[in-house]
Amino acid sequence: MSKIPNQVFVLDNSKKPLTPCLPVIARKLLNAGKAKVFRLYPFTIILKKTVDEQPQPIEIRIDPGSKTTGIALVSLTQVIWGAELTHRGQEIKSRLETRHAIRCSRRHRKTRYRQPRFLNRTRPKGWLPPSLQHRVLTTMTWVNRLCKLAPIKSIAFELVNFDTQKMQNPEISGVEYQQGELQGYEVREYLLEKWNRKCAYCGAEKLPLQVEHINPRASCGSNRVSNLCLACKKCNTKKGTQNIKDFLKGKPEILKRIMSQAKAPLKDAAAVNGTKSALLQALKATNLEPIYVGRGSLTKFNRTKLGLPKAHWIDAACCGDVSQGLTLMIDQPLLIKAMGWGSRQVVQTDKYGLTRKGYKPKQKVKGWNTGDIISVIGGKHEGVKCKRIKTTRFKGDIDIRVNDTTVISVSRNQIKPVYRNDGYNYSFVGNCR
Repeated sequence: MSKIPNQVFVLDNSKKPLTPCLPVIARKLLNAGKAKVFRLYPFTIILKKTVDEQPQPIEIRIDPGSKTTGIALVSLTQVIWGAELTHRGQEIKSRLETRHAIRCSRRHRKTRYRQPRFLNRTRPKGWLPPSLQHRVLTTMTWVNRLCKLAPIKSIAFELVNFDTQKMQNPEISGVEYQQGELQGYEVREYLLEKWNRKCAYCGAEKLPLQVEHINPRASCGSNRVSNLCLACKKCNTKKGTQNIKDFLKGKPEILKRIMSQAKAPLKDAAAVNGTKSALLQALKATNLEPIYVGRGSLTKFNRTKLGLPKAHWIDAACCGDVSQGLTLMIDQPLLIKAMGWGSRQVVQTDKYGLTRKGYKPKQKVKGWNTGDIISVIGGKHEGVKCKRIKTTRFKGDIDIRVNDTTVISVSRNQIKPVYRNDGYNYSFVGNCR
């Protein structure tokens, strides 16, 4: 069955955003010479005349997440555009840790003394670590972009609350909470995300799952979230009050996976909690009114009531008002992945963290940058379309990543640009770009 793509953004010749149209209408306008392609991702056309009509107001709905944020545009009761934005917060954290290790090791080498500076710096109010600030900035980048491409008049935002205290000790109450604002978050919702909505023992999915104690209560097992998993009715009944080591005695791989996943930290929950307030304040600064703030439990209730599948962009569409119903006009959202702009490190290091001697930074090929999307129009690789530049060489050769294992080299005279690098990679379901 063919996929239904996002609707196409439309601008008039003064770059005023108009009501998005169906792809078939955009194709007719382009073939008739009444419009031109303005932007490839997200696909936007610009008309050759000024239009005085009043466009239909659109609401942007956002479902923030630790790794992926869902975005949907809703016109009345129709979802006309969707996207899933994948963040690179973990990659930023890893690079910062590498830089920290290199700087620490430098202090112990026989170089000039450098006084430590980690105690003479102050952080401003509202400071966030770079890996968390990245989530806020990338989300706001796309909110601002979409405001320039569509007549967006309001925002619906899911204010996700993960109660880490309640997860660790579901029986916490009274003064133990210190009047925490997150009291009452359902542990089950967190477990569904942690165990990928699958049975921990047999991997079954798309069926009712039960909360299961890894170390059974009969053996003094606690209610801490690190002792909880999800299991189907069959596995839960079969395990009963057995110790997990006895139940999985002949399956050491499954036992190892469950024990390691059960002890996984609550870093994703902490990341969402740490950025929700900053993101809400940034959305308020856009002056889009009103801003509807919903809860995660209400989003799931709306999605379940409407009978919609689980996806980040569908969750975003369900976080607003759905009292009049909600119709999905698309089923092929744009997948956006933050790639960054490369590395600022001029002098590379070897595997031991030491400076590579004699290294000189490579000069970029004029007119081409890493991350540009190109097509090959000549040579033995002619016909390769819409691939990203992996590296550029001083002599003019360009490496292109065809897939995960294949990299080809072509001359700069045999390629043509398709889309200039803007720090993101774009793809669709089953169709990588």
